[in-house]
Amino acid sequence: MASISFQVNGKPQTIDVADPDTPLLWVLRDNLNLTGTKFGCGIAQCGACTVHLDGNPARSCSIPVSEVAGKSVTTIEGLSADHSHAIQQAWIAEQVPQCGYCQSGQVMAAAALLAKMPKPTDADIDRSMSGNICRCGTYQRIRRAIHRAAGQLGTEPAAAAQGAGGSVSGVAAAMSRPATAELLHFNQCTACFATAPALPGGAR
Repeated sequence: MASISFQVNGKPQTIDVADPDTPLLWVLRDNLNLTGTKFGCGIAQCGACTVHLDGNPARSCSIPVSEVAGKSVTTIEGLSADHSHAIQQAWIAEQVPQCGYCQSGQVMAAAALLAKMPKPTDADIDRSMSGNICRCGTYQRIRRAIHRAAGQLGTEPAAAAQGAGGSVSGVAAAMSRPATAELLHFNQCTACFATAPALPGGAR
């Protein structure tokens, strides 16, 4: 049994774990009951488990809890006590989530971006957010929300004038293809696919 001490959302925590290689994600969820951070892929490729580690976005599914000893972790629950963070308010205003499963990771990645780059361009946003996958395809709303939050923080988003015609890179480019029944089927996340209404002809 190993005892590991670190800060979580500004509070000191000491966790006893049988295996120090236990991913931080499961310590947050199972030991500390901070379930806003989600499991997506388990290989640090989807971003659903994003938290801040000493202020930087980090994939908690692949970080052994032993590696956070003495460090500071911020989860979605610690971003603000009353959802007043500019990113959270912008997410609400732009109605970003669809199924919502990936959104805590998206929000944490976006908050880290604005903390380091208060006036991001579309290219900055695409580059910084490209590792956070949204199978529901809410990339355009995510980008708009980040620009909105930048404005709420008292900046003038450098790329706002680009409007909806700005470039969309990586996964977002794939999501911008015409919404055929087959593509919609492929892009639905597990939670959304289970409850999505059937398309004409019975396809989901």
